[in-house]
Amino acid sequence: MSAPTATPQVFASVGSMFAFDRFVRAVDDWAAAHPAVPVLIQIGSGAYEPRTAAFVRMMPPALYQQRIAGAKLFVAHAGMGSIIAAIQAGKPLLMMPRRYDLGEHTTDHQFATLAKFADRDGLHTATTVEELHASIDALLADTGVPPAPIAPYAGEPLIGRVRAFIHGSDAG
Repeated sequence: MSAPTATPQVFASVGSMFAFDRFVRAVDDWAAAHPAVPVLIQIGSGAYEPRTAAFVRMMPPALYQQRIAGAKLFVAHAGMGSIIAAIQAGKPLLMMPRRYDLGEHTTDHQFATLAKFADRDGLHTATTVEELHASIDALLADTGVPPAPIAPYAGEPLIGRVRAFIHGSDAG
């Protein structure tokens, strides 16, 4: 593990389920071209270990949330956990999807995730390494509007419908 020397301006994460070496290498290459910007990458079980950026394999959830909250930009795979964490922290998120054809996931569903959230303020997308690099540059220059907050619990209309379903009645 390469310990971070400063609070990262860019915190990147592959999530907790699968390796994503293409992403880690892309963020590390960006860090090499921008040595004045502190970068920390949570790399999971991947084989590639960053040469420039600080990295950890995994971290406790509370520290993970602190890293997101303290960073200027959160960069991650296009997973729902990353999206929710960014929204809860009010931090801009740049997402890059894993690709099935490269063995990075079991399906290409992360492309559907990008399409679903691409128009939401504060959530940004990149499908190539070149787009990722350009987007990191642009977002660090101007993070724009943070993601709109979400409620931590379901609203009463949904709870009422679930309650009605469980009790076997029609909620409307």
